[in-house]
Amino acid sequence: MGKILSVNVGAEKGIEKTSVNEVNVIEGWGLEGDAHGGDWDRQVSVFPVEALDKVPKHKIEEVLSGGYTENFTVQGIPLDQMVVGTILKLGEAEVKILHIGKEEYKETGRPYIVSREGRFGRVVKGGKVKAGDEVEILRNK
Repeated sequence: MGKILSVNVGAEKGIEKTSVNEVNVIEGWGLEGDAHGGDWDRQVSVFPVEALDKVPKHKIEEVLSGGYTENFTVQGIPLDQMVVGTILKLGEAEVKILHIGKEEYKETGRPYIVSREGRFGRVVKGGKVKAGDEVEILRNK
């Protein structure tokens, strides 16, 4: 079982998100107040900190000094278990992973690794989520 390290919301796309203690996650939409909410397949972004091991040494300081670009920063779930089709339970909410990374990689700041290793998906069950909540895999594929 893993843990949610941070919860982050952004009112606009393309800017760093603001950390909050708790958020309402809406089924079929995403995070309340987040610009990525909507009826599409990237409503929520989850970044497993274990992916930081994949950042080249010359980029790590830059990646770590950037602000959050993901909705949920998590720890404790192996990357190979967070595959497309997995349903993650994050606090009260459930998110189905539909993508790993983005079509186009970013080259600077935290987006460098989130665009490669972030997990993106749809909310299949809404609820409250807060920093410190548990993360668990409900189903793989």
